[in-house]
Amino acid sequence: MEPPRAKKRLGQHFLTDTRLLGRIADALGATRDDTVIEIGPGRGALTAPLLERAGRVIAIELDRELIPILQERWKDEPRFTLIEGDVLEQDLGALAAGPYLLVGNVPYNITTPILFHAMQRPRPLRAVYLVQKEVADRIVAPPDGEDYGALSVNVQALAQTELLFGVAARAFKPPPKVESAVVRLTPREDPVVRTDEEVPFRLLVQGAFGLRRKQLRRVIRTLWSLDAEQADRVLARAGLSGDVRPEVLSAEEFAALLRARGDEGSPAP
Repeated sequence: MEPPRAKKRLGQHFLTDTRLLGRIADALGATRDDTVIEIGPGRGALTAPLLERAGRVIAIELDRELIPILQERWKDEPRFTLIEGDVLEQDLGALAAGPYLLVGNVPYNITTPILFHAMQRPRPLRAVYLVQKEVADRIVAPPDGEDYGALSVNVQALAQTELLFGVAARAFKPPPKVESAVVRLTPREDPVVRTDEEVPFRLLVQGAFGLRRKQLRRVIRTLWSLDAEQADRVLARAGLSGDVRPEVLSAEEFAALLRARGDEGSPAP
């Protein structure tokens, strides 16, 4: 049976290079003691090396045309579970019912929502993603780097990030118009923000980078409706200069700024 063609609306680009697929599976570091959740198995190219390494693989596939192919291929494999649906609507921790690893060739058009969804608790022990190279560069970028932005801060606040290797467009069918890369995220044992701070932290970071060309004093006055004296008090408590721009602040410094706000200004959105 001829496999269905890749669907542009789903952002499908199937990786076919077996050497690269093996490298991705190795980067995840799964053993027979591990449960792996795979995002978008497609035709099962990565699923196969994952099953060679892991104790259990739970694959989440949205494309209904690919479901019968996956079901038939592993109909006699009790360690394989297939979930039909949107990964963004799945409770990953509940699916795994315990510690798990996460991996996927992530559709480029919804990469950021998937990253944030996967960072909800309980977080995976490790996550390895094949993403657009531009996104990978942003994930790992240091403060004041060319690619540093809101995504960098929000991910680095919760996880250690590694850019592992690049993947050329020719390794896919059909080839995308951009280069790709593999990144590994390992949740921090000392996350920069507490669970109750994650949402306001994300709002602060996203708002600040929306005003990234403004100085920090003006940024917090705008976001939090502060007057000049209130802004200076917040900055003093955070130990930050009001003359710098958001793009130079680390995740730790954004967290200090959030905590320094206190009850200054208007209520948080």
